[in-house]
Amino acid sequence: MTRYCVIGAGAAGISALQQLREAGYDVDCYEQTDRVGGHWHTDYEALHLITSRDMTGFENFPMPAHYPHFPRRDQVRAYLESYAEHHGHYDIIRFNTSVDSVVPIATDGPAGSAGWTVTLDTGERIDYDGVLVANGHLWDQKVPTFPGTFAGKQLHSGSYRNTEDIDGDRVLVVGAGNSGCDLAVDAAQHRIDADIVIREGTYFQPKTYFGVPRQEVAWMGEFSADEQDLIARLLARVSIGEWKDYPGMPEPKFRTLAEGRTVVNDLLLYWLHHGRVSVVPGIERFEGSTVHFTDGTAREYGTILWATGFHASLPFLDESLLQRQRAVPLRFGAGVVPKGLEKLYFIGLAAPRGPQIPVYGVQAKLAIRMIALHEQAPDGYANVQGYLSTLQDGEDRVDIPSVIWNEQFADTERLLDAFTEARSIGASPSAEALV
Repeated sequence: MTRYCVIGAGAAGISALQQLREAGYDVDCYEQTDRVGGHWHTDYEALHLITSRDMTGFENFPMPAHYPHFPRRDQVRAYLESYAEHHGHYDIIRFNTSVDSVVPIATDGPAGSAGWTVTLDTGERIDYDGVLVANGHLWDQKVPTFPGTFAGKQLHSGSYRNTEDIDGDRVLVVGAGNSGCDLAVDAAQHRIDADIVIREGTYFQPKTYFGVPRQEVAWMGEFSADEQDLIARLLARVSIGEWKDYPGMPEPKFRTLAEGRTVVNDLLLYWLHHGRVSVVPGIERFEGSTVHFTDGTAREYGTILWATGFHASLPFLDESLLQRQRAVPLRFGAGVVPKGLEKLYFIGLAAPRGPQIPVYGVQAKLAIRMIALHEQAPDGYANVQGYLSTLQDGEDRVDIPSVIWNEQFADTERLLDAFTEARSIGASPSAEALV
C-alpha cells in the first residue's frame, strides 16, 4: 500500500493534507510545533491580509462572513485552525514532531524514484512513496551585513511583534516590501518617527478600488492580464499619485507591475505626506548608533528593523540533492517539482502574487496528479521530473507574478496531458510526445 508524507501543518501543509485525503491516499503529517497555522501565530500584531477575505479561503471553506474585508492576523489564525478541526486534521497530524532528514531510498534510478525515507526526531525511520514539503519559507531570517557595528537594538520582521519592541524615538526599517511598509506604518501610527530604506523604485497599489477589494472589482476580469496591469497603474496614479509625489521615493525601473516589485500599501504613502515616515537610500556603514547612507547623509537610531526577507531553507534535505539558483531551489511544474528529484513536491515555495491560501490546494492537486502517474506506472515510477525538465526552464522565484505562474501551471497541465496520452498508446513519454 502506498503512503505519503506531508511536512508542516501551516496553511500549505493542511491544504496538502486535505487534498491527499480527499484523493484517497494514506498520509502522515508532521508538525514541529504544537499547533496548526505556522507563521500566523508569530507574525507581528499589526499584520492584516493584503488580499480580500472572500478571495483568500480554502476551496469549499470560505472565511466567515463576519470577518472584515482584510482580516487581521488572529482571525486568519482562527480560520486555519477551524479548517483543520472541521476536516479532522488534529487526529492525523503528529504535533511536536520534527523531521530530521528526508533521504531518497537507494535505487539505480534517479534520486527519489524509489521513494523517500523520513527520519523523525524520535528516531523513527519511515519509508514513503512520496513527500510533500510544506515547511514554509518565512522562518529562516535573512539579515544583510554592513561595515561597522550598530550599537542599538536590531530585530528582524519575523521576530518583531509590536512597537514595544522598538527602543528610542526613531527607528530605521530596512526593506520596502509589504512587511517593511507595515512595520514603518506601525511605528508611525504609534507616534514613532520612522525612516525606511527604499533603494529601488516600487509600484504601490491601494487595497481597494472604489471601496471594493482589488481582487473583487468584477469588470477587471473582462480584460487581459496586460490590460489589467495598465488599468491598475492608471487607477493608482489617480488615487495615490506617482513616485515623484513622495519625497525621496526612487523611480521604478520597470514599466509594468508584473515586471517589477509591487507593494499593496497606501498607508505608508499617507505617513510620508504627514512627515512621520521618511525615505532614505541604501546603507553604507554603521558607527555606534549612527547609520551612514550611500548619499553621504547620516542619522542616529535606537532600533533597526530588518524586513529583508527569509532564506528558502530545507534543513532536512541534504544540500547536495538540491540545485539552487540565487539561493532558491530550481523547480519545474509551476514551482512544485525540484530539479533532479522524483516523488518530492514543494507546496507553497512558489508564491504567485495574490491570494495565497487557494494556491496551495492547486499546487497539491498538481502534485497528486503526478503521484497518480507514478502509481499507474508498472514499476511505480514514471520519470515525471525527468520529463518536465526536458521541456521547461527551471524556476527560482518564490515571489512570482501571477500571470507568469498561471502560464507555468497551464503549460504543466498540457505537458502532463501529453504524458498521459503517450502512455495510453504505448509510447515513451518524452518531448516527441508533443509533436
